Amino acid sequence: MNPSYILQSRNINTAILDILIFSLSRYIWTVEVWLYLSYNVIIIGCGPAGIFSALELTKNKELKILMLDRGPIIEKRKCPASRGLECVRCNPCYLLSGWGGSGAFSDGKLTLSSEIGGWLNEYFDEQNLLNLINYGDKIWLDFGAPRHLYGVDEDKIDEIEKRATLAGLKLIPDKLRHLGTENCAKVIGKMKESLEEKNVDIRTEIEVKNLVVNNNIVSGVKTSDGDIIDGKYVVAAPGRIGAEWLTNEAQLLGLKTLNNPVDIGVRVEVSASIMQELTDVLYEPKFIYFSKSFDDRVRTFCMNPGGEIITESYDGIITVNGQSYANKKTDNTNFAILVSTTFTEPFKEPIAYGKYIARLANLLGGGILIQRLGDLDFGRRSTDSRIARNVVNPTLKSATPGDLSFVLPYRYLSDIREMLKAMDKVSPGLYDKNTLLYGVEVKFYSSRLELNNCFETKISNLFAIGDGAGITRGLIQASVSGIVAAREIIKREK
Repeated sequence: MNPSYILQSRNINTAILDILIFSLSRYIWTVEVWLYLSYNVIIIGCGPAGIFSALELTKNKELKILMLDRGPIIEKRKCPASRGLECVRCNPCYLLSGWGGSGAFSDGKLTLSSEIGGWLNEYFDEQNLLNLINYGDKIWLDFGAPRHLYGVDEDKIDEIEKRATLAGLKLIPDKLRHLGTENCAKVIGKMKESLEEKNVDIRTEIEVKNLVVNNNIVSGVKTSDGDIIDGKYVVAAPGRIGAEWLTNEAQLLGLKTLNNPVDIGVRVEVSASIMQELTDVLYEPKFIYFSKSFDDRVRTFCMNPGGEIITESYDGIITVNGQSYANKKTDNTNFAILVSTTFTEPFKEPIAYGKYIARLANLLGGGILIQRLGDLDFGRRSTDSRIARNVVNPTLKSATPGDLSFVLPYRYLSDIREMLKAMDKVSPGLYDKNTLLYGVEVKFYSSRLELNNCFETKISNLFAIGDGAGITRGLIQASVSGIVAAREIIKREK
């Protein structure tokens, strides 16, 4: 309002009334801005950890909750690589960022085990952790997860376990639900609708630049646009793609971190019939192997019966992954073989090391490399013609035939070959010249922050959860970490 208008009013009463209206409107505007930028809880990251934290927090209806993610809403997350096309290097990666995080377009495995999917067994005893897992599983069921469970036929599991033991492998049997990529996105979409109905403020395509801390107490976040948003509690759940950001923030704030192992390896693709006996019973058999040559820990990861190979982009670096649908099947099964390496002093950059290996593969192949196991054994690169006549037809058409021995260190290749030979004794036909290897697959686990048993850092009211905090690596344990942090906040607010 123009002040001169006030002075020109017909009488003093009108002028006073106009001044009061003007002052009141300014006050209301100020209060609206303050409410807009001030919350009880700010959750950074809209993946499963952040979502389950928000779901649990809504049990206290008085809490004002904000969720932030640098990726888009789930309806906008259209990734060409998830449909078998070439990765266009979206920044941020639409397969990993946005509502639902990397879990939204995963194949949706809910592993109901205290031994698989993270390190939460270091924070809780087994029974308490299983209780939390069952609680989280019920929430997934309430939003539409399938009730069918794999891994319940004990007689068949015992037989597979005996064969694995004779081959030098350790089988970790587990109960598992499989949503499928198409259903996982739907279930996570329903969670968003539920949170919006409960007045949770969800803002996507907003990047958090820094945590705001005063006198060792968190007080909010600063966005890349320069906005300061106040929050009494901050829950950092940035996911795998935000792991490096969280580590950098922790170092700036003087928080102690521990190096998690870096997992580097290949994705294996074979005919589905070779693995069918195992996948019909367990869906995703988990094998652990300690190599004879180097005593390295090698494991299978993310098996996808009837699935397909896809790519992911980490800040422009292309890595390989796999997915499987509930209702659409290919003739192949794929899984990762990963070698775990824990670096010791003075090296403290496991993420940087993993990125270096991935960049090397991208440099040689312009993206993902593919090689027949037979060609690797013969010490030669695969070619278009050899791939074309291969018995196993690759599901990732954009992969470049090449030689993985130019990318992966000899130690890793030796471990991977040993693992495949051991698995061949359980699933005959696996170690075959037609088996396809894609590289590289890297799991960028964050350096783990020093956390208490409710996942609070040394900075008061700052919690760190999920894969980005380096404490989980699967949907269920990520969900549980969010529940635990939320319960602690609710407890304090009471």
